[in-house]
Amino acid sequence: MNNNYKPLPKTSDVELQNLPHDPSSPTAAGDADHLPLITPTTTTTPTSSTPSSGVPGAVFNLATSIIGAGIMALPATMKVLGLSLGLLLILLIGLLSELSIEFLIRFSARHNSSSYGQIVESALGTPAKALSEVCIVVNNAGILVVYLIIIGDVMSGSSDHVGVLDQLLGDGGFWDHRRLVILATLIAFLAPLCALEKIDSLSLTSAASVALAVVFVVVACVIASVKFAEGKIGAPRFGPDFGSRKAVLDLLVVIPIMTNAYVCHFNVQPIYNELEGKSPEKMNRVGRITTLLCVVVYASTAVSGYLLFGDATESDVLVNFDRDLGIRFSTALNYVVRIGYVMHLILVFPVIHFSFRATVFALLFKSPEAVGRKKRLALTAVLLGLIYLGSTTVPNIWVAFKFTGATTALMLGFIFPALIALRLGDRGGERLQCGERALSWLMLGIAVVVSVIGVAGNIYSLESQP
Repeated sequence: MNNNYKPLPKTSDVELQNLPHDPSSPTAAGDADHLPLITPTTTTTPTSSTPSSGVPGAVFNLATSIIGAGIMALPATMKVLGLSLGLLLILLIGLLSELSIEFLIRFSARHNSSSYGQIVESALGTPAKALSEVCIVVNNAGILVVYLIIIGDVMSGSSDHVGVLDQLLGDGGFWDHRRLVILATLIAFLAPLCALEKIDSLSLTSAASVALAVVFVVVACVIASVKFAEGKIGAPRFGPDFGSRKAVLDLLVVIPIMTNAYVCHFNVQPIYNELEGKSPEKMNRVGRITTLLCVVVYASTAVSGYLLFGDATESDVLVNFDRDLGIRFSTALNYVVRIGYVMHLILVFPVIHFSFRATVFALLFKSPEAVGRKKRLALTAVLLGLIYLGSTTVPNIWVAFKFTGATTALMLGFIFPALIALRLGDRGGERLQCGERALSWLMLGIAVVVSVIGVAGNIYSLESQP
């Protein structure tokens, strides 16, 4: 029998369809060869040219976006807030962050927005989109600068602390020069990873980075538990300290620093775009698993770090691990903690750089996806050079975090998502429920108040410096 069918390639994106039977059709009892037994599917199936990631890969990528340098400042926030208030804020800020992520996913899927800037534009217009992209650039640049600062402090040391390379190799080598160590790390390890074009290519490095972060948390908790059992840990404070002007100023900026630790919203859409069988429900599951993981990791790190070092806790707790911890194998554990977390930051760096570079491309080019590989690599090199220069001028991570936390982090993590929900929740389709609307206004109000107080505290602390 002659027919019009041709063999289908193995990679064809089609499936068998059951079509309704219409007896009145002229082909119902006649020429059945004209019936379209096979039609294209409406959903895109991942192929080799469009790689996708499952829920575990998405969780690792999103967790890597969150668990970075911010975790190192959390023990110092416990020193300012006390254990009770500090733990409560870690939980509450995590819940608000998860809510804002779900708002972004929900309205991005409804409006087919593939980036943070696009969903902001759909809700608030083009000027707001430009502002959000500037916030992403400033926030991510600040985070990447902090990563390099920590790597330099840990490996080369500072005036008050001994670096890993000094302890292993002795004084007098090039490793005593912090800028050279940072530059060598940037060229040898970070640049090759940052040259990758797809965030899904970083799934394995993201998984490794999360594993290294967990190793750090486990080791810190074990050390704190052993010292507590041996009675070598003093009684911690459970509330804020109002005993000095510096303590009060730190209290004004400490909440923005904690909010900075949860900001990953600029990577939500890229991760959602590459999620296998993507749907809002599936991405919400990714967000909830990630938030739970991060709350546990943050709380464990903050408590164990503060219990170990008390009022001597530095803004970057890693540098505290250059001393005798008062337990067996102290030296080996110090190396495990510091070197392990430096490796974690090296693996996290390209994930943050991905959204940083993509946003810069969106600001510079009308069609970022049409940018050639040579131009992309050249701009990547320029951006890495600027980040390196920033790491040589900012004095410490506390300074960087308190400014980005009070401004760009609050804008990206809470203010924009709340405004998106309030604006788009009234436009057709599924509307915001009363509880969701109330939570959106609450999130917006808290973020604005914290931002104003944080900026005022930062300005006052600068003016009060000699």
